[in-house]
Order: sequence, then structure tokens, then C-alpha cells
Amino acid sequence: MKRTDKDLQGITKLGAGAQHTAYPTDYAPEVLETFANKHPDNDYFVKFNCPEFTSLCPVTGQPDFATIYISYVPDKLLVESKSLKLYLFSFRNHGDFHEDCVNIIMKDLCRLLEPKYIEVWGKFLPRGGLSIDPYCNFGKPGTRWEKAAADRLLYHDMYPEKVDNR
Repeated sequence: MKRTDKDLQGITKLGAGAQHTAYPTDYAPEVLETFANKHPDNDYFVKFNCPEFTSLCPVTGQPDFATIYISYVPDKLLVESKSLKLYLFSFRNHGDFHEDCVNIIMKDLCRLLEPKYIEVWGKFLPRGGLSIDPYCNFGKPGTRWEKAAADRLLYHDMYPEKVDNR
């Protein structure tokens, strides 16, 4: 199915007019944009991997580097990928702990998309000899995705990957 101009209303980050996109210099959830899911009757996952995520330690101001994994089952809306990239890059000068960053990302996307299911997993590079990998998820209440989220969180890291300082 070809997308029409009506399908893309409200998307401002793509196309000829967006060639000189301004990158936000601090946390900017307002840059997130959506478009209509043309298959809301199908349950399917959309996954984003951001291997260049950066935020700042709120205590020392030192940079923290991570790969952020976002997986979600859309309902009526999908997030536009360039706006998501700008949003994730807006954390570059933002000071928050790793756990806060992944929860903020998930909550912002929940407010924006109202997905059936979403999970955000941050795999941060070690600093001071310790890597931190926070994970959070959400399933829409009253749906099978609510139970899926509870089960996924309960069994999330039962078989952890081998970590070799990334």
C-alpha cells in the first residue's frame, strides 16, 4: 500500500523541507512524531537499535555510552524513525542515571503511541569497571499484552548473555 499525503500529515522531519534539521541540545520529547498504523488489526513488533546513545552522568558530568533497544507492538500509531533518532540524540547533554534514561524513553513513547506492548533495554558501556543494563516494559492493561509484559519482566534475564566488556 502506498502512503498518501494524508497518511503523513504532521510529519515534519522528513522530505525536502527537512534537509537542515536542527538537532536539539538537551532532552526534547517534543521532537517525536507519529504516523498512522495501516495494520492495527495485526500484532507485530517494530524494533529500533540505537548503538550511539549518549547521556551524561548527573553527578560527574562524564558521558555514558549505550546501545538502546526499543521494541514495541503498535496499536494505532507508529513513531517516525527520524524523529526518534533526534529524540534519542537529545539525551546527549542530558544528565540522568542509566535507569532513569530507559524509563523516561519508555514513558515518553507510551504517552506518544499508546502501544499494545513496549520494552526498552539499555546496554551501557562500562565505566569504572561496571556496566549497567536497565530494562523496562509495559503492556496495555486489560489485554494479553499486560500479561506478556509481566511474564517478560519476570523471566527477562534468566539466561543472561555473556558480557565481555562489550
